Amino acid sequence: MEKTVSYSTKNTYVTHNTLTSKTKNVWFVFHGIGYLSKFFIKYFQDLDPDENYIIAPQAPSKYYLKNEYKYVGASWLTKENTLEETGNIINYLDAVFDAEQILPEHNLILFGFSQGVSIATRWAAKRKIKFQNLVLYAGGIPNELKREDFDYLDWNLSKVKIVFGNKDEYMNRERLNMEKTKITDLFRENAKIISFEGGHEMKPEIIKTLI
Repeated sequence: MEKTVSYSTKNTYVTHNTLTSKTKNVWFVFHGIGYLSKFFIKYFQDLDPDENYIIAPQAPSKYYLKNEYKYVGASWLTKENTLEETGNIINYLDAVFDAEQILPEHNLILFGFSQGVSIATRWAAKRKIKFQNLVLYAGGIPNELKREDFDYLDWNLSKVKIVFGNKDEYMNRERLNMEKTKITDLFRENAKIISFEGGHEMKPEIIKTLI
C-alpha cells in the first residue's frame, strides 16, 4: 500500500546581477532536464546587467548523468505522482518569488527551456502570474492546461513567444503541429513563433532579442 506523508524541505536557486532601482526586467528562467540552475543561468549573462535580473530556480530531483557518477543534472517532473510533485514545485516557486520581492513595476519574464516549459506554464496558470513575456523555448505545453487558465491575463500587456530550432530532434513535424494547435487554443493570436537554424539547444543570441 502506497501512503503519503508531508514534511518540510529546502531547495536552492541562483540569481545573476543585482536587483536595484535601475532594474527593468526580472527573468524567472526554468532549465531543461539534465541541467543545474547554476550552469543554465550562464546563458543569460550577456544581458545588460543594470536592466536585467535573472532568477533560476532549481529542479529538485538530482541524478548522475550518464554512468560516470561525475556530472549531476536534475529533473522537474516525471510521470510518477505528477500531480503531487507539481504541487510541491509550485509551492517552492511561490517561496522563491516571495523571497525575491519582485515589484509590480518590473517587467516579469517567464522563460522555460525544454522541460522547463511545462513548469513555467503550470506555475503561471495555477498562480495567475501576471507576466509581460512568457517565453516557451523548445518544449511542450502540458495537455491539461486550458484556454480559461489564461483568461486572467490582459493580452495588451502580456505576450507569449514560442522558440524552437528547425532541426530540433524532439520537435518533429507531428509534434510541432500538436504544439501549434495547443498554442492557438491557449493564447489565440497573442503568441509569436520564432524559429532558428539549429537543434534542441539554447542560443544566447536569441535570448537578447526577446526583451
